[in-house]
Amino acid sequence: MTFRPDQLGAGASGVEHAGVIDYRLARQALLSEFRKGRLARHQVCDAHPELVRNARELGAPTRLDCPVCAEDQLVLVTYVFGPRLPAHGRCISSRDELAKLHRRRDAFTAYVVEVCRRCSWNHLTRVFPVGGARR
Repeated sequence: MTFRPDQLGAGASGVEHAGVIDYRLARQALLSEFRKGRLARHQVCDAHPELVRNARELGAPTRLDCPVCAEDQLVLVTYVFGPRLPAHGRCISSRDELAKLHRRRDAFTAYVVEVCRRCSWNHLTRVFPVGGARR
């Protein structure tokens, strides 16, 4: 399941979208190289099996067709990393789970990855801060 930073409300600084990093340009560049034949399919369709499993079980569907195989629609998977979370991060399964992390004092970082469940295309789409609530 994925979430937009604005769904969390204003951050600790009171500014929405502060610290959000978007990777659309990197995605376009990678796909351009693939379409020009400079990258092989196995080089761009290399999702870790655990990421593909999370995409199947917890992924938030999109209306976007896979840019590589065009045989399935992409899903978005959100992971959060930070203090007192497992070293491999936590895969977020609901809006409530992310909101709960956002209310904590600890500062976390959320990573949203788009995944094709069929061909294993994956690309980091955005990164945003979560948590760090002041009381």
